[in-house]
Amino acid sequence: MDSADPAPRGPGDTFLVAAVSEVSAEERRAALTPAGVRRLAGAGIGCVVQSGLGIAAGFPDEDYLAADAQLAPDAHAALSRARILVKVGVPTPAEIAQLPEGAVVLSLSSPGPDATAALARAGLTAFALERLPRISRAQAMDALSSQATVAGYWAALLAAERAGRFFPMLMTAAGTVPPARVLVIGAGVAGLQAIATCRRLGAMVEAYDVRPATKQEVESLGARFVELPLEVEEGEGGYARELTDETRTRLQKLLEERVAASDALITTAAVPGRPAPRIVTEAMVASMHPGAVIVDLAAPSGGNCELTRAGEEVVHRGVTILGPRNAPAMMPAPASELYARNVAAFLELIVEEGRVVVDVDDEIVAATCVVRRGEVRSGVAETAP
Repeated sequence: MDSADPAPRGPGDTFLVAAVSEVSAEERRAALTPAGVRRLAGAGIGCVVQSGLGIAAGFPDEDYLAADAQLAPDAHAALSRARILVKVGVPTPAEIAQLPEGAVVLSLSSPGPDATAALARAGLTAFALERLPRISRAQAMDALSSQATVAGYWAALLAAERAGRFFPMLMTAAGTVPPARVLVIGAGVAGLQAIATCRRLGAMVEAYDVRPATKQEVESLGARFVELPLEVEEGEGGYARELTDETRTRLQKLLEERVAASDALITTAAVPGRPAPRIVTEAMVASMHPGAVIVDLAAPSGGNCELTRAGEEVVHRGVTILGPRNAPAMMPAPASELYARNVAAFLELIVEEGRVVVDVDDEIVAATCVVRRGEVRSGVAETAP
């Protein structure tokens, strides 16, 4: 167990938690919201935020001040006084260089090799919430699930907007308009939220997941579960195992008819740490009617559709394929609120009486800690030496 010194809160002293604006132009989320600051203040954890931190998400500086946060004029002023830096994205080399020795970094994504090396050289400790174990005690910290909820909801709205059809059935003086047909592939958190939202909008929804155990959840939302004669073993954490080439080919063949009949297709299938499985072929896209739309939430990891291009809109034979790079950031206010709650829950775990405590005997800490006091950790379940 490691313990850092207390973080004083007097004027000009070091603050315990700092949040700075994200560098990426596509990232509109904030790692701390006024509500998150207020929650941490209630736990005795002081915060300093860069001016303008929450503007893109709809949180003005005045709201942070009202929540008892200190306001820094720029990133350097916040970083240089931080015991803990909280971010959505991985900190940049410039941000790492400005942190005090021994500081802690908490982000959603795991740092790549270059960022990991920079964190280690600076003698920092770094945590990545995407490595959180799927256990009941960690649910309040589960940022992947909270952000997937936002992504699934937004994907359904995007599909409804771009499909060019009414989602609900309409009975008009000119006749009855049938509801849109939506197929959702992948019934994880994002998929289930997409299903629920499409059903609320009145669409006829079918869903498929290689894990038969998801059938009950799909049907509880009013959708039809597509049952296929295909057996796939479930992997760790409730995710599906990576498909073999033979299994993927069989799956594509079995799904052809349902894809062709869909007005909107939302794909969410992913395998942690691996490229997204290619489920929808170019031929399957061509079988869809002109005006149909595909929203591929797996685009950041390669896409579930062969034609998906991350961050781009592709039109193939009249079918539009959308590959959002950062779907949660398209709804930055709720995404930030949920992420800030995840951050606060994690900080409440590692901060004790004004000290940062890194207890690698704790399952959650061990899984999420990628760098510990300048040393790169080799495994997610590593215990204290």
